[in-house]
Amino acid sequence: MIDRGIKQGLGQMMKGVQVIGAALGGVQRAYTSHWLSQVSFEEPIVMASVSPKHDTYPLMVESGGFAASLLGADQIVEGQYFSYPGRKMEYVAAEYLTEWPDLAGGPPIVPNSIAWLRCETFQQMTMEDHELLFARVVEVIPNRLKDPPLLYSSRLGWRASGDKAREPGMSIRDQLLARVEAEGSASDDR
Repeated sequence: MIDRGIKQGLGQMMKGVQVIGAALGGVQRAYTSHWLSQVSFEEPIVMASVSPKHDTYPLMVESGGFAASLLGADQIVEGQYFSYPGRKMEYVAAEYLTEWPDLAGGPPIVPNSIAWLRCETFQQMTMEDHELLFARVVEVIPNRLKDPPLLYSSRLGWRASGDKAREPGMSIRDQLLARVEAEGSASDDR
C-alpha cells in the first residue's frame, strides 16, 4: 500500500485526459488515461502507461499501435465512460467511438476531440503494475485546438483548464532576462 503522504502528493498532479484506443481483427477497445506523456520533441515520441489487466492492452500490443483522443473540457461524459472497463458498461455507448479516418480497421477515436494522435509502438517496458509503451506519433489530426482540454487529478477530480496564468502581453522570460542583466551589471560593479 502506498504511503498516504506520497499518495496525496502525487494526487495533486493535474494532467490532460485522453482516451487511448486500439483495434485488432474487428475488435475495438478504449480506456481513459491521464498517463500519456510526450517524451521527445525532435522526434515525436509518446509514452502510454497501461495496466495489462485492461482489455485494451492486448490489442495495443498485438496491433503494434494505438490512437489517443485528446479530450476537450466538454467531454467529461466520454472521459468518465471510458474510465471503467468496457465490460462493466457492457459496451453500451458505441457512439463514443469511430474508426480512424481513411484507415479501415485502424484504431478507434472519440468523435469531436481536440485532436487525435495515431501512434506506432516501438518499445515496451514493465513497471510494477503497468506497462509503458513507447510510440512514435505517425499522424495527427487537429480539430478544436483552441478549446480548453479536460484535466484530471486523483485528489481534485475532473477539471476544465482555466484562465491563463499570466496576463496577455506579459513575458515572464523577458522579466527574468532583464533581472539577470541588471544583477549581472550590479555584480560587475562590485
